[in-house]
Amino acid sequence: MIAISPLRPADRARWQELFEGYNTFYERTLPAEIYDEKWEAFQQNETIHALCARDETGVVGITHFFKHPSTSGPDVCYLQDLFTAPEARGRGVGGALIEAVTEWAKQRDCARVYWHTSEWNETARRLYDQVAEKTPFVHYRIVL
Repeated sequence: MIAISPLRPADRARWQELFEGYNTFYERTLPAEIYDEKWEAFQQNETIHALCARDETGVVGITHFFKHPSTSGPDVCYLQDLFTAPEARGRGVGGALIEAVTEWAKQRDCARVYWHTSEWNETARRLYDQVAEKTPFVHYRIVL
């Protein structure tokens, strides 16, 4: 059974382990102070938010998200990070986290939830194709 809940102070080490796994998957590393800063922001739960998935063993998945204005309608919710522990994959963790973020966004009158993933992330895309509409937009960025 998968249960979704906010992160608790006691979850700090496991959250960081999973977030480091997420960042490793996307071939990036973050300095320790970023983990500290984001953990504190998630605990404040004001501008950025986090949820976790738990099973009988503890935290097995995390998601980070935030609400922001849209120039073309009501506010929207951006699901920025989603990661399931390797040992828990295929058990509905990712889908449950997406569903929880979607419910959170509905309760706050958001018009939609959206996210990005790498084109080569076929495992995640199989789930995303089941729960969401793939849009034709192409993502561009300027790194500062």
